[in-house]
Amino acid sequence: MTGKTHPAVTRRFGIGLVALALVATACTSGDAETQSNGDPVDAEPAQLSITPETGAEEIAPNTPIRVSAEHGVITDVQVDQVVVSEAAAGGEEGDDDGDLYAMTGTLNEDETEWVSDWNLRPGSEIVVTATAENGSGEETEFSAEFTTHDAVPGQRLELVSNFPSSGDTVGVGMPVVINFDLPVSNKAQVENSMNVVAEKEVAGAWNWVTDQMAVFRPEQYWEAYQEVTVDLNLAGVEASEGVFGVRNYQINFEIGRELIATMHVPDHEMVIEIDGEEDRVIEVSNGAANRRFDTTTSGVHVLMERYTQLTMDSATVGIPEDAPGSYRVDVNYAVRTSNSGEFVHEMSANGNIGSANTSNGCTNMRYDDAKWFFDNTLMGDILDTTGTDREFEWDNGWGYWQKSWDEWLEGSETGEPQMTSYGTPGSVHGEGL
Repeated sequence: MTGKTHPAVTRRFGIGLVALALVATACTSGDAETQSNGDPVDAEPAQLSITPETGAEEIAPNTPIRVSAEHGVITDVQVDQVVVSEAAAGGEEGDDDGDLYAMTGTLNEDETEWVSDWNLRPGSEIVVTATAENGSGEETEFSAEFTTHDAVPGQRLELVSNFPSSGDTVGVGMPVVINFDLPVSNKAQVENSMNVVAEKEVAGAWNWVTDQMAVFRPEQYWEAYQEVTVDLNLAGVEASEGVFGVRNYQINFEIGRELIATMHVPDHEMVIEIDGEEDRVIEVSNGAANRRFDTTTSGVHVLMERYTQLTMDSATVGIPEDAPGSYRVDVNYAVRTSNSGEFVHEMSANGNIGSANTSNGCTNMRYDDAKWFFDNTLMGDILDTTGTDREFEWDNGWGYWQKSWDEWLEGSETGEPQMTSYGTPGSVHGEGL
């Protein structure tokens, strides 16, 4: 898994598989094991220390590994992990993938201190091997072995669902939506454990919609035609007291072409631009606006799920059968734009398409236009609507672009942007460790 990389003064070392940790007592290399070419050695051998120390047991998973050197500089750190708890392994195919659990660390400016970037897995045996070099080029190697305690059944943070999924191609407005199985109280540590890397750098930040849902959004729309990787370094993170992550996850998706659809509702049309060029204008009919419910919302919508056929039932949005304004109708080519029942969909039976707004709040299109919209749009494409007095709520579906960047940052527990070129802004380890 790719580690976070901060600018300037730090160097990173990759390491093998991961493990877990708790207290910070140190062990130090005694007589250095040196390699010499036979030339006179003037420099004192380098000395290394590692915490946690050899023999430590039941170390907390969110304890950092620290390596220090005297009389030399650190040249390599390797961390290997063997999961000894079946529960900690998570029971998922590929869970012990070396790339997924590869550790990285941050080296200070004078290259004498190294600290692990990520937490360690519960229920594991860990071996840390460090190498340092003195001024004469002699090497000293030192290692420490310890174990981490297991995660308690029923208190293991895991991923329930995510949008997008690996392999998806999405639009430039796509958020990263992460749903957990348990509430998160240590939100800053979990935020810092979720690293978003994009080919084209942009600032972004996580928000907590609920205690179990975290959402990442860039400051501006993603640039088109690039790959994005989300590394969820959850193994060992303490999500709340006594609740630890047991697995790491990686999500790989692609940002496709830029498609922006705009509607000024009184104009009865939708304008489609692709990569900055107008592609087509589609006649539509929007909400009749006789009441709040059937008023199309104004704001930046992100296209969500889609159905080739869908039964639209007012009971699902709080209007029961036989109540005033109730309806139940089958439609084709429906693309969701909110969680309050708004879709772009086919409704050829609406004779007011292009001339009047008479729908129940959805955007009606004729058959051929609705099929084109369905076939040629992506999850994550933008529909920007204006001209009504009902504002789209930021937490209605994926209305996250309704918040300004400053407002979005306020919803981040860290309060800091995450650059998609070098990673998360703070520590993933337990406080005081």
